[in-house]
Amino acid sequence: MQPRVNGCPFAGLAGALSWGPHATDRMTTAKRDRQNAILEMVRTHPVDSQEELRRLLRQRGWDVTQATLSRDLRELRLARVPTPDGPRYLAAGASPGGDGGAAAVEGLLPSLVLSVDGVGELLVVRTVVGGAQPVAAALDREGWPEVLGTLGGDDTVLLICRSGAARDRIARRIRDLAGR
Repeated sequence: MQPRVNGCPFAGLAGALSWGPHATDRMTTAKRDRQNAILEMVRTHPVDSQEELRRLLRQRGWDVTQATLSRDLRELRLARVPTPDGPRYLAAGASPGGDGGAAAVEGLLPSLVLSVDGVGELLVVRTVVGGAQPVAAALDREGWPEVLGTLGGDDTVLLICRSGAARDRIARRIRDLAGR
């Protein structure tokens, strides 16, 4: 296997600075291959830190910087969330006990949601620290017509509902899904 530098399958600076009409295609392919490798590793290994993921990537011939890995994690919507076995990187909306893929909201809410409360058309969902982004992404994917949008912080998700009645329905649904 050829060594890779920041996802580029070419050894050395000369290969990384390819010129011509296909240079962008090679970099795009290398990035796609690297990101597919990251997704596969997160699905098959309990990865709890970026440094551990960098080590796993190096074992496969991908030598990436921390900045490149952070960018890949953000683009892939991978989040470090608490699980019963400690923090793990999961795809946003993935079940902590699942395969790392984009699972249904039912698998995520019981382990991350602490409380649900609201006023008017606004609903506030409190999560464990680091849980708000994966919860917000999972709720967005549900496509509930009563929800206009979500904002996810570190431990709080704000849902904007179409009406007070819609807020009540969504609050009940989230509490039921979370087992609260």
